[in-house]
Amino acid sequence: MARVPPRAGGTVRRMSSLNLDDFSDLIERPDGGVRRDAEARRERRIVPPGALGRLDELGEWLAAARGAVPVRPVERPRVVLFAGDHGVAALDVSARPAGGAEQLVRAVLEGASPVSVLARRLEVPVRVVDMALDCDPDAFPKDVTRHRVRRGSGRIDIEDALTLDEAEAALLAGVAVADEEADSGTDLVVLGDVSVGGTTPAAVLIAALCGTDASVVTGRGGVAIDDLAWMRKCAAVRDALRRARPVLGDQLQLLAAVGGADLAAMTGFLLQCAVRKLPVILDGVVAAACALVAQRVAFRAPDWWLAGHDSGEPGQAKALDRMALEPLLQQDVKVGEGVGALLALPLVRAAAALAAELPEKPATDETPTEVALDAPGADAEAALETPGAGQTPGAAETPGAADSFGAGETPGAGETSAAQ
Repeated sequence: MARVPPRAGGTVRRMSSLNLDDFSDLIERPDGGVRRDAEARRERRIVPPGALGRLDELGEWLAAARGAVPVRPVERPRVVLFAGDHGVAALDVSARPAGGAEQLVRAVLEGASPVSVLARRLEVPVRVVDMALDCDPDAFPKDVTRHRVRRGSGRIDIEDALTLDEAEAALLAGVAVADEEADSGTDLVVLGDVSVGGTTPAAVLIAALCGTDASVVTGRGGVAIDDLAWMRKCAAVRDALRRARPVLGDQLQLLAAVGGADLAAMTGFLLQCAVRKLPVILDGVVAAACALVAQRVAFRAPDWWLAGHDSGEPGQAKALDRMALEPLLQQDVKVGEGVGALLALPLVRAAAALAAELPEKPATDETPTEVALDAPGADAEAALETPGAGQTPGAAETPGAADSFGAGETPGAGETSAAQ
């Protein structure tokens, strides 16, 4: 049974079974009224509208997602990495050895990986979730969250990655992790993966859901592979794609057939983050593939996500285009592990600070004064010299005064010679 949080002001709802349609019912869009308030605030700021480019839009999105104007700062972000090995790596479709995700996780834990260095510098905690690492389950310290469904996964070109029960367990594990993050006060998640072979099932999912060919979405992975390895990878994606098409109508079966435990968990995580109104920054092609599956489950879910960066992987570009998500950065970071998405975090924080802290233009009550030239022979210069209230214009000062007021007449107190 998966715990599903209540809507605002409601009671806790639970899924009677794993019915993915429940997510679509539970997910709401970010607050449109708050976004309009944020846009109105932008119009009142001293900085001209449009001068800050996409930072304005980013600040308004964050305000709507967090439900407050001025937008609250991002104070408790967290990097969440789902880890797993993939059986398809045995085909030498990756530059890393099959079963090598264990070493990558150790590097993260020891502070020797790119994501660890950045997270340390940005003071952001990193959480690793073991979903399908091909190693002893007790090989890691308790810092690693254990939701392991199995060791590795099946070779998706010839067999299912998971059984249906394993796929369900993995997706529910992702839901549970999202609940834990929301309940602990995390206010933004940087989502990534730690895997060997993970970009291959990601390419299959994207090709299947976008209706395109293997070669269009197959990239060279985090560590660039040579041409022969790329051709092997294309063949594996092509064969797995044939197995994926018959189950396109059922996202859980799709994840079981050609996904993996880490990908199923990331899909559940993204859906539940949208339910809990927890914003997510997506990393590379693996996160994008899971987001695409989640979008097929609940079409409003992508409103809660940001595309952190463009990794240069063709499959990621295809998936983001389908979801209408524009990357914040373009640095061709292909290493995975949430690195590219974490690089975008300072940009998100900067947008929030600008939206909240830039002062507004002072209010003005001035109204323009109209001057009508009613006096015969009066010119613009004379009109600008109209005497104030209680003054009597002299004959030499106002041409045609006798015509204006009548012979011997003087305008009364509080009146002006200009027609109102």
